[in-house]
Amino acid sequence: MGKIYVALPPLIFAALAALFLVGMHRDDPNGIPSTFIGKPAPPVILDALGGLDGFDNAALNEPGYKLVNFWASWCAPCRVEHPNLQALADEGFAVFGVNYKDDASNALGFLDELGNPYRGTGTDTGARMAIEWGVYGVPETFLIDHDGTVLMRFAGPVTQRAIREQLRPILTEADQRVETKLSE
Repeated sequence: MGKIYVALPPLIFAALAALFLVGMHRDDPNGIPSTFIGKPAPPVILDALGGLDGFDNAALNEPGYKLVNFWASWCAPCRVEHPNLQALADEGFAVFGVNYKDDASNALGFLDELGNPYRGTGTDTGARMAIEWGVYGVPETFLIDHDGTVLMRFAGPVTQRAIREQLRPILTEADQRVETKLSE
C-alpha cells in the first residue's frame, strides 16, 4: 500500500503536465469555445439605449453577415477595438451592439466621443442577454450569417489581426459553402 502513495505524486504531476501541454498546443489557446457555433443565435433581450435604434432577432436573420458586439464604456479593450468596428461598419458590415452592465449616460458618452458603428444597439444592464449568449466578459463578438446562425465567437478586442486571421477566413469559407450549395 505504501508504494501506491509513493507513486501517486509523480503520476499526478505527469497527468497535469500532459494536460497543460495539450492546452498550450491548441489551435487558438485564447479562444473560448461556444456551444452556439453552427446553431441559431440565442434570443436578443435588450432595453433601449437612449434614443438609438435597437435591434431584435429579426435583424439577425436578415441577408448578409452580422457582428453582435458586447461592449461597455468602462471597458478599456472596447476602446481599442472601436475603430476596427467602425471600419467594418464603413465597409457596409452590419454591426450590432449590446451595451453590457453599463450606465446609459456613460454608454452614450462613449459613442458620442468615439462614434457609433452600430446599426442597432441596446442595453443589457442585468446581463440577461449576455448569460443567454454565454458571454464571459467584454468585449466579446459573435459573427452571424444570413439566416441567424452563429459562425464564430471572438473573446477580446476585435483587432486588425483578428479581422485578417479569423474573421475574413471564416467569411470566405462561409461564402464558398453557399456557392457550393447554389451550384448543386
